[in-house]
Amino acid sequence: MSAAAPTWDPAQYLRHADHRARPFIDLLARVPDLPAERPRVADLGCGPGNVTALLAARWPTAHITGYDNSAEMLDRAHVEHEGPTAGGGRLDFTHADVRTWTPEEPYDLIVSNATLQWVPAHAERFGDWITALRPGGTFAFQVPGNFDAPSHRLMREIAPRHGLADTLRHDDAVLDPRAYLSRLADLGCAADVWETTYVHLLTGADPVLDWVKGTGLRPVLTALADEPEAREAFLDEYRAALREAYPPGAHGTPFPFRRIFAVARKEAR
Repeated sequence: MSAAAPTWDPAQYLRHADHRARPFIDLLARVPDLPAERPRVADLGCGPGNVTALLAARWPTAHITGYDNSAEMLDRAHVEHEGPTAGGGRLDFTHADVRTWTPEEPYDLIVSNATLQWVPAHAERFGDWITALRPGGTFAFQVPGNFDAPSHRLMREIAPRHGLADTLRHDDAVLDPRAYLSRLADLGCAADVWETTYVHLLTGADPVLDWVKGTGLRPVLTALADEPEAREAFLDEYRAALREAYPPGAHGTPFPFRRIFAVARKEAR
């Protein structure tokens, strides 16, 4: 079974919203001042808009547009976050596919949070996006770096036994941090690239499975949406494997999660 574009469930995604937002907060902390007093900002892969709203808190005068290709995510973002901001800026959301999105105006900041891992050859797009930045503008992103972790490795090992060999992404979905640094420096940016492993303490029954149902497992859930028995067979095997890989402790289930960050500032003229 070949891969199809996954469908998204905003409610499932937001079940771990605090943990998922923390890397974005850490990314924004390293973004320098933007060149315009009323910045123009793009958030690529904005999802339900909850972290896009953090951009408005950091730059209250900015016009911020969140871009996503999921109608379900955009519906949630429109309802909960769209409109004027307290500082006189604006927050809006629109449909776009990050694989083909090309800026039609200059931006002060283009940012992406846990999205580019879904975009094959995403580093090839960096040049177009950085070209669209104003001098002194910034391109910043964060991607998971945990494709060799048990949560993803087990998913890939189990998938072929259920006819899903071509459904999931592999461990080349993102680049090594050094490769990102080289790409961004070659484009003339002052680049800051680093990695962090968070150890999230999850609670509840099968919490790692609950986490990946909102993100990495979406291609499987989409592929088996009309086959409930096959879906449950996959989940039963995967659930058992996750329980062994991530045993609960006295205070919850520790879930190590490596992430890769990059902040690239375009030269100011």
